[in-house]
Amino acid sequence: MSDNRQSLSDLGAIAAGETPAAVVANADAGTETAAPVPTQPALPTTPLRAQELDKYGRAYATGRRKDAVARVWLKPGTGKITINGRDQEVYFARPTLRLVINQVFGVAGREGQYDVVCTVKGGGLSGQAGAVKHGIAQAITRFEPILRSPVKAAGFLTRDSRTVERKKYGRAKARRSFQFSKR
Repeated sequence: MSDNRQSLSDLGAIAAGETPAAVVANADAGTETAAPVPTQPALPTTPLRAQELDKYGRAYATGRRKDAVARVWLKPGTGKITINGRDQEVYFARPTLRLVINQVFGVAGREGQYDVVCTVKGGGLSGQAGAVKHGIAQAITRFEPILRSPVKAAGFLTRDSRTVERKKYGRAKARRSFQFSKR
């Protein structure tokens, strides 16, 4: 009798001392034939979170970066991003800042599918762009919980805690000393 193994699961069953279910012995002919084994689709290891929407069908989240705080509302739409009542091209004139904001949609594969309305306070333009990106990432995972894993793998859900170090007394800046004078 020859051993015809069909898959790695058969080898696992043999190692456990069981008879593999995929191989059915035909006693009359003395040959072995492979019978199809029903397989279940792989389930995610972590349960999905519930979708969190307000009464207007929007997802809300707060994003933070440096001293900037962004309040973000996300809803299905055409891809328009409004920041403090102004379009993103007007508020963030630098293309690099607009690129930072749209990174989340690129990773999630949802370019041009959501409208974003946000208010942002504090910090400078770079910190505000980072805060809006963090808020959009949080809001998109609340609107579509299935997108949490790719957005989290890209690192957009983690708040960037780096801030400016405070100035110390007896120093010119945080670490810079005053110029040394020998005479």
